[in-house]
Amino acid sequence: MDRYFFNFSVALASVLANKLRSVLTALGIIFGVAAVIAMMAIGSGAQREILEQIRLVGVNNIVVTPIVKQEEGAVEAVPVKSDKKILSAGLNMLDARSIRDVIPGVEEISPEIIIDTDVIKNGRKRSAKLVGISNSYFNITNFIFSEGHTFNKEQLQRGSAVCVIGNSIKSKFFSQEQAIGKRIKVGSHWLKVIGVLKERYISKKNLTSLGIRDYNMDVYAPLNTVLVRYQNRSLVTQAAIKRAMHEDEDDKKNKDTNYHQLDRLTVQVNQTAQLGGVAEVISKMLSRRHFGTVDYEISIPELLLKQQQRTKSIFNFVLGAIAGISLLVGGIGIMNIMLASVMERIKEIGLRMSIGAKKSDIVLQFLLEAVMISITGGLLGIFLGIAISIVVSVLADIPTIISGVSVLVSFGVAALVGIIFGLTPARKAASQDPIVSLRHE
Repeated sequence: MDRYFFNFSVALASVLANKLRSVLTALGIIFGVAAVIAMMAIGSGAQREILEQIRLVGVNNIVVTPIVKQEEGAVEAVPVKSDKKILSAGLNMLDARSIRDVIPGVEEISPEIIIDTDVIKNGRKRSAKLVGISNSYFNITNFIFSEGHTFNKEQLQRGSAVCVIGNSIKSKFFSQEQAIGKRIKVGSHWLKVIGVLKERYISKKNLTSLGIRDYNMDVYAPLNTVLVRYQNRSLVTQAAIKRAMHEDEDDKKNKDTNYHQLDRLTVQVNQTAQLGGVAEVISKMLSRRHFGTVDYEISIPELLLKQQQRTKSIFNFVLGAIAGISLLVGGIGIMNIMLASVMERIKEIGLRMSIGAKKSDIVLQFLLEAVMISITGGLLGIFLGIAISIVVSVLADIPTIISGVSVLVSFGVAALVGIIFGLTPARKAASQDPIVSLRHE
C-alpha cells in the first residue's frame, strides 16, 4: 500500500506542477461529459412531456371534430342519386350511436358539446366553458375526482341541473366553503355541484400543440342537460329563424354558422394496432351519413405524439452520439499530451527506475495521471452539464430531467476514457531503458 500511495503522490504532484496543461487536456472530457448530461436531461424531459401529452388526450383515442365550413367530397361517396345538393346534418348524437353500435373494437365513446359561458356566484363572475358529456368522458381522459362523484343514470337520462367543476372553478368560487351540494349559476341556469375534479397541470405548450383547453376552468354537465336547458344546434327554432332572417347577405357570406350538434367526439378502441383501421371505417361511415360533405376532421393524437416521440428520440440519439465523439476526442487529447509528457520526462523515468522503481510503478504513475485528469474533467463536466440543463429549461422553456443514471454513466465513461487512453503512454514510459534515459538531454 505504501508503494501505491507513493505512486499516487508522485502522479498528483506531476499534475499539479502543470496546472494549465492539465486543464487544457481535460477540456475535451469536461465538454463531452457536460454535453452527455445536458442531452440526456433534455431527452428525458421531452419523453416525460410526450407521456404527459398522451395522458392528457387519453390512450388509444380517435378524435372527431366538426368543420363548420363545408367542402364537397368525392362524388362516389354520395349514396343517393339526385341532382339536388343534399346538406349534411353535421356531427351529431346519431353519428356517435352508429359508431358505438356498428364498428367492432370500439371500447368507449364520448360525445362533447362545448359552450362558452360565464360562471356567477356571490357577485363574482368569470368566463368559463360548459361541457356536456357522458360518464365515459372521465374514463377516457383519465380524470380523478378529488371530491364527489360522477353523474348517476337518472341525472344523465333526465338532464338534471347538476354539474362537476374543475379545480380552478372550486378555488375561485368555493375557496372558503364546501363545493359539494352548493349551486352555481352557469350561463342562465343554476346547477348543483356534485363533484370536483383533481387539479391537472397543463403547460401552455400543450394547450397550443394539442388544441386542448384548460380543463381546470371547465364546468361539466350531462349531455341531455346541455341539449335541453342550453343549446341544441340540431333543432330549428323560431329564434334561429328570426336571427337568420335579420342577417344581412354580407353577414351570411362572412359568417359560417355552426350547425353541428356535437363539438367533439372521442372514440376509444381496444388496442393501439386497431387505431388506423377503426379511423378509416369511421371516415367512410361519416362520409355516407353526411352525404359526401367533408364537414368533420379525424385525428389520432396518440399516433401523432408517438411519431413525435420517435423523432425526438432519434434527434437525442444523434446529439448523444455527438457528445460521445467529444469524449472520444477528449480521450485522444489525453493520450497525445501524455505521450508528449513521456518524451519530456524520459530522464525522470530513468532516475526513478535506477533507484528501484519497477516497470509496474512507472505504468501506475502515468496511468494515475491520466485518470486524475479524466476524473477531474468528469466532475467539472457534471457541474457544467447540470448548469446547462437548468439554463436551457429556464430560457428556452424546454423541460429537462437530470437523472442520477446520466451523471453516473458520464462519470464512469470519463474514468474509463482516462484508463483506456492513458494505458498506451504509461506502457511507453515503462518500456524506456534506464541507462539510455539517464543519458537523455
